[in-house]
Amino acid sequence: MCLIAFSLGQNPDYPLVVAANRDEFFRRPTAAMDWWQEGDQPPVLAGRDLMSGGTWLAVNRDGQVAAVTNVREGSAEPGRISRGELPLHALGLSGAELEQRLSQHQDEYSGFNLIHLDGQSGWYFSNRDAHPGRKVHRGTYGLSNHLLQTPWPKLLKLRHAMSRTLADTPAGSSEPLHNALIKLLQDTTPAPDRDLPDTGVGLETERFLSSPFIVGSDYGTRATTIVSVSRAGEIRVTEQGWRPMGQTGERREFCWQR
Repeated sequence: MCLIAFSLGQNPDYPLVVAANRDEFFRRPTAAMDWWQEGDQPPVLAGRDLMSGGTWLAVNRDGQVAAVTNVREGSAEPGRISRGELPLHALGLSGAELEQRLSQHQDEYSGFNLIHLDGQSGWYFSNRDAHPGRKVHRGTYGLSNHLLQTPWPKLLKLRHAMSRTLADTPAGSSEPLHNALIKLLQDTTPAPDRDLPDTGVGLETERFLSSPFIVGSDYGTRATTIVSVSRAGEIRVTEQGWRPMGQTGERREFCWQR
């Protein structure tokens, strides 16, 4: 997962909304979003990485959401433990247990950002943050492949667009909201060179990765995921899959009452 915007308490009828793009190599084997269970942990609704296990974004039956992004570090060495287990731990452990586990084992992962959200607040942890582990309160936030709210162009663009969309969303409109957010996440406009970050991957790659939606034959956006939790307890999750060169893939929709 490489781009996430999320809103906490910014629409009176939808206290939690998450909109995310997962960017990955198309050759990496992946199972589409569905309900599944890992060991003795509670069941989650999530896509599944069939190479290393785990997931990039998961939702539980109460409408809590956990997601992970990597930190772009050029030639960073792979971690001993897959980051894909982190969203499962975030939903399966208590807050104290999760924070203790991450503090003890953070150096065994490659660089990561982890968010855990519910309708009231959230929690963010990065093993590349000088002060890892902090509460997240009301507001609209963006996360890509650096720290929370790092002002990369695509993050700012999506965050602002999501705020405008939520301001115009009335009650009982979760399906139109999801469709609107999916459209926002299909933006293929690259950022100007002057605004690009320097993450050690070279200018050409920075350009390629600078749009919210990445189009490529080998690597690109593979899934767009929208989650909304309404004040009345409706939980709606939409996953739109994408094939190479931005071709439309399978769409999956889930909706239940908390």
